[in-house]
Amino acid sequence: MHAIWKGTISFGLVSIPVALFPATRREELKFRLLRASDLSPVNYKRVAEADGKEVPWDQIVKGYEYEKGKYVVLKPEDFARVDVEATQTVEIVQFVLLKEVDPLLFYKPYYMEVEKGGDKAYGLLRQALAESGKVAIAKVVVKTRQHLAAIKPQQRGLMLELMRFPEEVLDSADFKSPAATNPGKAELAMANKLIESMSDKWDPAVFKDDYHELLEKVVEQKIRKGGKAAPAAKVTRKTANVIDLVSVLQQSVQDAERKSRSHSKSNRKAA
Repeated sequence: MHAIWKGTISFGLVSIPVALFPATRREELKFRLLRASDLSPVNYKRVAEADGKEVPWDQIVKGYEYEKGKYVVLKPEDFARVDVEATQTVEIVQFVLLKEVDPLLFYKPYYMEVEKGGDKAYGLLRQALAESGKVAIAKVVVKTRQHLAAIKPQQRGLMLELMRFPEEVLDSADFKSPAATNPGKAELAMANKLIESMSDKWDPAVFKDDYHELLEKVVEQKIRKGGKAAPAAKVTRKTANVIDLVSVLQQSVQDAERKSRSHSKSNRKAA
């Protein structure tokens, strides 16, 4: 695997040579649009809305719509004015406790591999972060764009995770919150019991992308059959270990209320 970026981690007077490698991958099946009659690939054309005519690349400009139907054109020199210098440096600006950072800000992880001559400083930074429970907040330019990023300690090294800037995260106040309730002790105890019964040691290997695997099988079957449709597979809905927590809790409350009423009647008869 090739590194997507090489440079240094910089904080104080310390510089650590590192390389970044993608830590995740998303393998989607790629499809082409075809004409049904002869399976000829269908291409896209750049067509102007005003007259429906195709527009060659040399006549296309970039515009920002500041009002409905009104645009201001930005030329290459305009974009050049805001280019951020690619210094090949992960510039650490502060250290913060990981638990204080909103998880929504993190979005794309990279493995950070130490380069020649940086092992001692790299190991020192990883251990210091691990023992302090902190992450390093930094700025880095990757592929011409400046990013906010966090350097996190891992078991075997460091990871750099690109972050969203705070203004990119929607305010949760814009969404409806549940009505304030005070759960009873019995309800809370039942909920905790259900959570405990469904708890297990985290093992990511048991989770698979079912849709992707089934779609691959459909494609493979059609290839083997010369493009003909294979018999539709019967889909079995898995229901094991799926619990409607609300329904279970509601049922437990109803059972408790019946027992309470029955107990009250018994006490009145005894009196």
